Amino acid sequence: MSKATIKKRNKKLIEVLGPVDNLESYVKADWWRHLFNANYLRTDGDVVGDNDITKNEVDIFLEALKASKDDRILDLCCGQGRHTLEIAQRGYTNVTGLDRSHYLIDKARRTTKTLDINAAFKEGDARKLPFHNDTFDAVIIAGNSFGYFESVQDDMKVLTEVMRVLKPSGKLLIDITDCKFIRENFQPRSWEWIDKNYFVCRERSLSENKKRLVSREVITHVVNGVVADQFYAERLYSNDDLKNLLQKAGFTKYRNYKNVTSESKRNQDLGMMAQRIIVTAVAQKEWSPTRKLAKTKDTVIVLMGDPQKTDLVKPDANFDEDDFYTINELRKALAELDDFNFIYLNQHDTMLKDLLKYKDKCNYVFNLCDEGFNNEPTKELHVTALLEVLGYQYSGGTPQCLAYCYDKSLIRGIAKEMDIPVPNAFMIKPEDIQFVEFPLTFPIIVKPNFGDSSFGITQRSVCYDLQTLENAIVNIRKRFGYNNPILVEEFLTGKDISVGIIGNPTTSYTILPIIEEDYSALPEDLPRICGYEAKWDPDSPYWKIKSVPAKLSEDVERFLGASCLKLFERLECRDYARFDWRLDENGTPRLLEVNPNPGWCWDGHLAKMAKIQSLSYSDMLNCILEACKNRIMLAADPQKKTSETQTE
Repeated sequence: MSKATIKKRNKKLIEVLGPVDNLESYVKADWWRHLFNANYLRTDGDVVGDNDITKNEVDIFLEALKASKDDRILDLCCGQGRHTLEIAQRGYTNVTGLDRSHYLIDKARRTTKTLDINAAFKEGDARKLPFHNDTFDAVIIAGNSFGYFESVQDDMKVLTEVMRVLKPSGKLLIDITDCKFIRENFQPRSWEWIDKNYFVCRERSLSENKKRLVSREVITHVVNGVVADQFYAERLYSNDDLKNLLQKAGFTKYRNYKNVTSESKRNQDLGMMAQRIIVTAVAQKEWSPTRKLAKTKDTVIVLMGDPQKTDLVKPDANFDEDDFYTINELRKALAELDDFNFIYLNQHDTMLKDLLKYKDKCNYVFNLCDEGFNNEPTKELHVTALLEVLGYQYSGGTPQCLAYCYDKSLIRGIAKEMDIPVPNAFMIKPEDIQFVEFPLTFPIIVKPNFGDSSFGITQRSVCYDLQTLENAIVNIRKRFGYNNPILVEEFLTGKDISVGIIGNPTTSYTILPIIEEDYSALPEDLPRICGYEAKWDPDSPYWKIKSVPAKLSEDVERFLGASCLKLFERLECRDYARFDWRLDENGTPRLLEVNPNPGWCWDGHLAKMAKIQSLSYSDMLNCILEACKNRIMLAADPQKKTSETQTE
């Protein structure tokens, strides 16, 4: 086997394999997490991008389901929403699409706005559906989207979840490849032009047990070279196999409704979409017990900073009028949530005693103590460590996660290991003022390596020569009393952007609308940064900075979403997080830092993102609490699938 490395336009290295003896050995168990992006829409566009094919398929689906206009329909594994949108355009008012691909769901939502139709889209895992019991009249699994998982047991989990969310006598429709046809007619090798710029080469083989068709795609751009070398495998279900699986899941009245043959107007390789079967089955079940009527409220401790103690991050080292206003806005917003009772703890001298007191009276802790124990930032993780020792469940990052993210240099190293770009930088000790060698080109920015809330980052942190660099180091030492390592980083001049996530990738999550900082109100001579003055000094010109919806290309948004999700999982963030990026002069996003317990205040970046998505401050807080609750309940009982463990 030979191996080559191809450099893409964004300088990311793509590893390309040469000839391989066993395609199946290169298929990752979770290949479906990464395959469904812009390349998928290119390679499969002759079917998934053909409106005539979609309309014809929807004709068949609606006829088979005998669906009425007010039926609630779920298009499961909906991709970019082609069937969901077509059904909604025909006057069906309760249509929802769900898919694991953030890229495709985001595209579907954009199309919905363009068409101005009534369709909802959610990101999620088909094995853990974020819907209540007995919600839908019909569920559609179309486009050969059943059989992606490595095990039949996972496919059964999908059917079990479908059974749960269907109403009694609700219908399931599956559009799946014709197993017999594919086994006898698949093309071992093919290649074709996708358009004038891209072509794709494919290899296929049956798996060792003959149960899956394994495929490899090498996608190449005529100028930029290979852009993807990807492997995937789809299970081949015969009619009898599928019927038996559905019966085990509790479905009855199995019917092989119709065979479907697709035709490519571009005369391209249709693969598993060439010939398919449409089957239907009925959910044989009773209505779920209505236990929600007796639902009790969760008692939640809200753990916060201590307003009676010194806080060196704040300009006057004390809580001021604005801080108390912010706390009051939090209390007002939480008071709007009817499903919770809140206990507020903010006296750190008695924190241990108070937590022991409420141990048996509390469901979990809403950890908003981002100031740290005794308002010491280095002891933010100590609060969570105490909660761990006492056996409390709590929201947000673990001690390990908080320790990782407090160290900017460490995060840089982890990101680089994951092929996520970061600015060029180096570390110095605070007392180091003389530089024998200087590895960066000015301008640069100087920032404390440890800390958050833009502590130590001011307009004087941006340096244009060695003298201003020396002055910046002295300023950080004297003004902020900082005597730890300092990060010297290239100063990026592109858009200053933030990405927020609420939820958990293992259950259900939302990537909030991306925002960028609007620096148009700043005087020309001031560096474009959102630093300490912007957050803490109302008299500064930086106070006029606004956050606005980011205007980014589709490729950049897709890259940011995928990268933030990878970082979220790698750093073991939980429930919510914010990721700060900046574009370089070439428009490439570079990671600045990760905030696992980002600012929760009513006018913070996370709240601004939520507002763009039409979520009120109270809604945002509720989403974080529900994400925490769902995670805790699922961890306690991984098999628990009731609506109480899912967020709709």
